[in-house]
Amino acid sequence: MEHQDGTFDSALTERAGVTQPGTINPAFAAGAAIRRPALPTADELVDGILSGNRTLLSRAITLVESSLPAHQKIAQEVIERCLPHSGKSLRLGITGVPGAGKSTFIEALGSHLVRSGHKLAVLAIDPSSERSKGSILGDKTRMEELSGMKDAFIRPSPSAGSLGGVARKTRETIVLCEAAGFDYVFVETVGVGQSETAAYGMVDYFLLLQLANTGDELQGIKRGIMEMADGIAINKAEGEFLHKAQVARVQFRNALQLFPAPESGWTPTVETCSAYTKDGIDRVWQHIVEYATFTKQNGYFERKRRKQAERILEETIEEQLLGHFYGAEGMEERMEEARRRVSDKSGSPYNIAQQLIDQYFSNLRK
Repeated sequence: MEHQDGTFDSALTERAGVTQPGTINPAFAAGAAIRRPALPTADELVDGILSGNRTLLSRAITLVESSLPAHQKIAQEVIERCLPHSGKSLRLGITGVPGAGKSTFIEALGSHLVRSGHKLAVLAIDPSSERSKGSILGDKTRMEELSGMKDAFIRPSPSAGSLGGVARKTRETIVLCEAAGFDYVFVETVGVGQSETAAYGMVDYFLLLQLANTGDELQGIKRGIMEMADGIAINKAEGEFLHKAQVARVQFRNALQLFPAPESGWTPTVETCSAYTKDGIDRVWQHIVEYATFTKQNGYFERKRRKQAERILEETIEEQLLGHFYGAEGMEERMEEARRRVSDKSGSPYNIAQQLIDQYFSNLRK
């Protein structure tokens, strides 16, 4: 049918469809989105740590591990203010071959300490992937009993390529844990290697965990690790492996007699134990207590801590200088050119490095 205005009625009609939801959450668009909690102040973090607040302790450790300048500024202030409240714990480093049962051992020993009325912090360092830089951080799952105890604090951290598998900020984390009232701090390292000196440089007692069912027990252990160890515990000494563990104990004791006497004057002990059955755990701990008493009486305990603090100073200077060198203006391009010259064999790596250093200092004088 035609209307006077020239339009026609159509037999086809259009029905309204279902209204589609928008791609943006209306709450977000209205500014009501859930926001991250505000960054705590240094005062809030210090007060929380000194009162034993686990949440604020964890947040402070996260800031310590962060590379953001704003986070580092707060973290360093917190560390500085917590430092007078630290140093009263016994720091134990635990290393060993892969599969030696480090996490199981720590849970067995840690549970024993917590049940005895102590407060324990475990800094479990997980290996980071060289390719993705990621870590599983599954130590809380491996220490199920210990993680459920109110006086135990487990902090898994990625090694992030740090020397010896020890997170670069572990020393600062130890300070925060001690200020929070933990009287024992365990540092679990990734594995055995010469770079485990990084762990040795931040603990009072260094324990090497070893297995007795891997063939020649002494073959896979480097002399440097043996010399650093204040005690050796042969784990998984149960069932059919009990006799092998006892034989390995004699072998390790004989091997240790060939090493020079340690500066501490302490004779390293060798003990068998089973983290699974808990047998021998108390004997291992007794050796650790005896070591602490012995070294405090002869003054070595405090001398070692002073040397560790001096080494931290030196390492920090080295780290800051390297960061300043590589962060200098134009250094990225100069390094790229230097790598090309080294690859093309158009110059000695040593001479090219010296040229870069000379140019760096020359620019500083301008």
